[in-house]
Parts: sequence; C-alpha cells; structure tokens
Amino acid sequence: MREYGPAVFLVAMLFASWEIIAWTVNLPFILPPPSGVAITFWELKKVLVFEHLPSTLAIIVIGLVISIVLGVGLAVWMCLSRTAEKAFYPIIISSQMIPTIALAPIFIMVFGYSIWSKVVVTVLITFFPITVSTFDGLKSSSKDLRELLLTMGGTKKDVFFKLQIPSAMPYFYSGLKVAVTLSVIGAAIGEWLGAQSGLGYFSRRMMTQFDGAAVFAPIVLLSAVGIGLFLIVKLLENRSLKWRKTK
Repeated sequence: MREYGPAVFLVAMLFASWEIIAWTVNLPFILPPPSGVAITFWELKKVLVFEHLPSTLAIIVIGLVISIVLGVGLAVWMCLSRTAEKAFYPIIISSQMIPTIALAPIFIMVFGYSIWSKVVVTVLITFFPITVSTFDGLKSSSKDLRELLLTMGGTKKDVFFKLQIPSAMPYFYSGLKVAVTLSVIGAAIGEWLGAQSGLGYFSRRMMTQFDGAAVFAPIVLLSAVGIGLFLIVKLLENRSLKWRKTK
C-alpha cells in the first residue's frame, strides 16, 4: 500500500472531481458521473462480459500473436541482414505516419465486417513497438562480449543465441507491454468503425441512443482488460528474466 498509495490517492481524487463536476454540469448523456457508470455497468455486466467481451478478446489475442510472430521475425531478419534493415526499417517507421483511424475504413471495405478487419487494425498498431524494441535489443549487445565469444572459439550462432537474444529480451518485453495496451485501442477502434459485436461496437451503439453511462461502461471493461494484459506480461517478464534485478 505504501508503494501504490500515491497512485490510489490520485485516482480517487480524479474520480471525486469527476463526480462533482458531472453533478454540477448535470448533462448525464455527455458527462455521466462515475457512480452512474458503475450502476450501469452492473446492470449490463452479463451483456458486456458474456456477449461482447469474447469478440474483443479474440481480436486482441489474434492480433497480438500475429504481431509477435511477424515483429520478432522481422527484427531478427533485420539484425542478421543489413540489406533487410535498409529495406524494411524505413517502411516500418513510415507505417506509423498514417493515422490508423484513416486506414480502418479501407480494411473494412476489403475484409468486410468480419473479425479480420479488426485484427488488421490491431496488428498495425501493435506491430511497431514489438518490432522496433526487439530490433534495438538485438543490436544493443556488448561488442566486447561478442569479441570475447569469438576469441574463445564461439561461432556467429553462439553469439546470436547466447548473447544477442538474452540482451534483447528486456527490450522485447518493454515493447510487448506497450503493444498489449495498444491492442485494446486497436480492437476498440476497429469495432467502433464497423462490427456486429464487441465492446467498441456496444459503446458506439449506446452513443447513438445518447446513453452516456452505457457508453462509458464498456470503456471501463476495456481498461480492465488492458491492465490485466499488462500485468500478465509483467509477470512473464519477472519469471523469465530472473537474472535481471527488477523492482
């Protein structure tokens, strides 16, 4: 409690201020109070959790798996091949210059309202931090240690598996922690623009009915999913990197 006390206090103050402002403004369809959002969430919990959450989780999981496989694979390729680095690295950077929300309607036109239009949006958002972080980690290995391994008779394969991969693991997890939170945003954006189920779809549908509390209710669940995914990655990081002292 001593460690997280300041954060809990700050969050409590923000919610208290939100509650006071919401009751003062008295426009619940635009700014519902947190108490109203909590009540609405409790009333809609079965619909949100059992009908719409599975669709959103499927998009998030599939998008993250694809991003990890492609991101790590491309990072390794760029690390091993200077030509691949020159060819793909500028494209990876340029891909983040185009707003994802502008591309989402194109993906919906191509893939329709199926799950894959939302998965592509999620991959586009989560692919970048995983690829760049892993690539930077692979390139960050100590030159002195590399020369020492080669001097002791090690091969390039030994350098890669015994030096570069361990050096890249903290970077990979840093990128993955960013990616899991962005995956929630990507799934919500895709569902917001075109879907038949999901938390983003439900929030957009409630907006057309001017039900502010019901618009915020799925956002609360999305935030919980993002926090849960982050904690899972943090747990995996602590267990797989026991050699690194973490706070």
